[in-house]
Amino acid sequence: MVLTVDVGNTRIKASVFEGNTALENFVFEKNELEKKIKKILKKFQNCSDLVVASVGNVEKQSFLAFENQLKVHFLTNEDSYPFINKYATPKTLGIDRMVLAAGATLQFQKQNRLVIDAGTCITYDFIDENDNYLGGAISPGLRLRYEALHNYTAKLPLLTLESPDFYIGNSTKQAIHSGVVNGFVYEIDGFIDEYRANFSNFIIILTGGDAEFLAKRLKNTIFANSNFLLESLNQTFQYKNRQ
Repeated sequence: MVLTVDVGNTRIKASVFEGNTALENFVFEKNELEKKIKKILKKFQNCSDLVVASVGNVEKQSFLAFENQLKVHFLTNEDSYPFINKYATPKTLGIDRMVLAAGATLQFQKQNRLVIDAGTCITYDFIDENDNYLGGAISPGLRLRYEALHNYTAKLPLLTLESPDFYIGNSTKQAIHSGVVNGFVYEIDGFIDEYRANFSNFIIILTGGDAEFLAKRLKNTIFANSNFLLESLNQTFQYKNRQ
């Protein structure tokens, strides 16, 4: 069994895999890390490997504390990946984006893939049908958009995610919800339309914390899987071990 851990900007997600099957998924705060992993390992005592991908600010020592129970692996840019990295600045490419690209390459072979990860930030990552990673885009996620409107204006309130009633907001609150949510959806659909106009044999994978909220609002056909990064972590680890 393999315990995969994704340390994001906001929260930590984890999953226990037996082969390619996810046995259980977990979501918790960063300050709960050691307590939660102890609890997971107590329940799944046959875990042999702990695989970590981190873009968040968590000390490695928090994971190394479990070295007496299982092997600890930190995925980095230096590991083997199943795609050719053509990013102009490969060392600045986030490990989360690399893992997502690896998962898309391994799971959806011989086709063009666009991975959209809707979390604290929204990232777009494109891997062509010849397994070349070409890059993508980064923009603020839903929560950051709400916070920016509040933090950088004098009077706009801080709202939490809510589906707008109509595209014409008839109050300040509804106008904010319309601007944030509809603007977000139009952005994603716009990017997808641009890729579709230039590439055929195409699949779009939508993942991240806001994937389920967004999936039913997009006009384009997508493959939505909120746990795709954890699945990709497991697949990337297996790929690495085969090299």
